[in-house]
Amino acid sequence: MNLRLLKNIGFWIIAVILTIAFASYQRMTGPTYPIKGKTKVDNQEISYKLLRTWGGTSDAKIEIIVPENIAGEVTYKRYKSNDEWLTLPMTRTDNKITATLPNQPPAGKIVYNIVLKSNKSQVKITEEPVVIRFKGDVPSWLLILHVIFIFGAMLMTIRTAMEAIFKRNRTFLFTKITLLFWLAGGMVFGPIMQEYAFGALWTGWPFGHDLTDNKTLVALIFWIIAYFKLRKDSTNRLWPIIAAVVMLVVFFIPHSVLGSEIDYTQIPK
Repeated sequence: MNLRLLKNIGFWIIAVILTIAFASYQRMTGPTYPIKGKTKVDNQEISYKLLRTWGGTSDAKIEIIVPENIAGEVTYKRYKSNDEWLTLPMTRTDNKITATLPNQPPAGKIVYNIVLKSNKSQVKITEEPVVIRFKGDVPSWLLILHVIFIFGAMLMTIRTAMEAIFKRNRTFLFTKITLLFWLAGGMVFGPIMQEYAFGALWTGWPFGHDLTDNKTLVALIFWIIAYFKLRKDSTNRLWPIIAAVVMLVVFFIPHSVLGSEIDYTQIPK
């Protein structure tokens, strides 16, 4: 096995590892990832996972596994509304207590607190209320394609940057592949997903301030510039590196920040 082939394999391995790391970071950050933690009631440790996103037309189901002597209640209201707080008891089924939050239109949100109770004490399990956003059903095939192309673009971004930094001869080819992946994932499947989820293809500039749409557009612009710079001069190394840095910054911004939401204070009851 010659040295060039070994370097290629090494570059791809590094690119794959970094892509997986970025995918994990994106999954675990942002306002839609469930809040996980542990609390204690009468010295009994209880783990919880509180939802922050819910798809479909059914009510959102919140479940917590607790000992038999622990009960719970949920207090909630619509987010960004003048509603009064409502409180309802959580119902027990076997070792779980459950509450359902009423379904909202796509991009509608509910803010809620959960209190666990025993005969001796009660504990609010999070310091701040939890916000859950509702959305429409997104077909699995569409989500899979979106994820494949988005993280395929991330993989090719890293690989393109390596090709440019080490002055190798496939920088232009990898730039074209990166651009095509980003176009497909971010500008084709992304908007279609958003239409299913929130009833709008595009809510970024100039129509709104959705940060996910806007950062997708910014990264696209830089990759288009890099493409045309390399098309004119295939030895150009600056612009693919700049585009790659912009893409890395984009992936450091948590997904769905400043996403679509309904302001219920502006809607008549």
